[in-house]
Amino acid sequence: MDRGAVVRITDVAALAGVSPSTVSKALNDTGSLRESTRARVREAADRLGFVPDASARSLSARRSFTVGLLSTDSAGRFSLPVVLGAENALVGGELSALLATARHDPVREQHHVRALVARRVDGIIVTGRTTEPREPIKVPMPVVYAFAPSSDPDDASVVPDDALGMRLLVEHLVGLGRRRIAYVGGRAEQAASLVRYVTLAAELAARDLAVVGEPLYGDWSEQWGRRAVEQILAGGLGSGSGSGSEKRDLPVDAIVFASDQLARGGCDRLRERGLRVPDDVAVTGYDDWDVMSLASRPPLTTVDMQLERLGQRAAELLIAAIEGDPARGVERLAPRLVVRASTLGDG
Repeated sequence: MDRGAVVRITDVAALAGVSPSTVSKALNDTGSLRESTRARVREAADRLGFVPDASARSLSARRSFTVGLLSTDSAGRFSLPVVLGAENALVGGELSALLATARHDPVREQHHVRALVARRVDGIIVTGRTTEPREPIKVPMPVVYAFAPSSDPDDASVVPDDALGMRLLVEHLVGLGRRRIAYVGGRAEQAASLVRYVTLAAELAARDLAVVGEPLYGDWSEQWGRRAVEQILAGGLGSGSGSGSEKRDLPVDAIVFASDQLARGGCDRLRERGLRVPDDVAVTGYDDWDVMSLASRPPLTTVDMQLERLGQRAAELLIAAIEGDPARGVERLAPRLVVRASTLGDG
């Protein structure tokens, strides 16, 4: 065959010694064929460099072989790694992805949903910037929710296992001999703040320990992390830098922050007060956002929610649903503990 010539399905059929319809069935995984026949056809197609016609494949299978990725996030801090993980899995399943960002605008989201339905996508993955349950979208194809779960318990959702993440942190801190642990969260009404505190309190109680003071809630910001440290230290330090016997009277020997951004601000304030992290006070974050966790002084011990893996799992569930095996309910993906200098020091 001439170099550069278009390879047709009849060429593959001739090389494999089968009919063109058999080639179509073999390459589209349809029909009742022997596995040896399918293998022979695929080998012939590979040898010739045959590229199936996408439109013909779609018509034959009555599928578009595209999937919608709908994000409500505007910054992409959490949704971007989810989308990247999902796309990796979709490519492996020979599916293309159409990305749409709603930017917290319900009108924009409905526009994107209608556009995806009009394009006859095979399914949709919905993600967002928080783990707060959201209203499901109403579409005539499978949907999987990633990171931001559906409020309908029958929908398929994949979320980080925050409870497990906090258990890993408690085991780490208690294993280091820390016993006086305070908690600083983000917004009190948000699930991430509440679940992380409730789990922390329960895990400490199981070890005959208790959270020092009440949980402190505020904005998800470095500024709130700094102010929260001031409130915690007010129980054991006056104004100015602590030193000598004052340091021995610190009300805490560890602070668990509900995010890396909070923890970075907290580390800055502890250092400004003359306290050493982790010698005087160990600090942990959550999220493993490298912009914060690695830039913190010192770098943060934190929890990696494995968001790319979460997106990959959402895509796997969607592919299964498209093929007729839908999942139901919430699946919690295990995070991993990342240990750095904010709890272990330089050594």
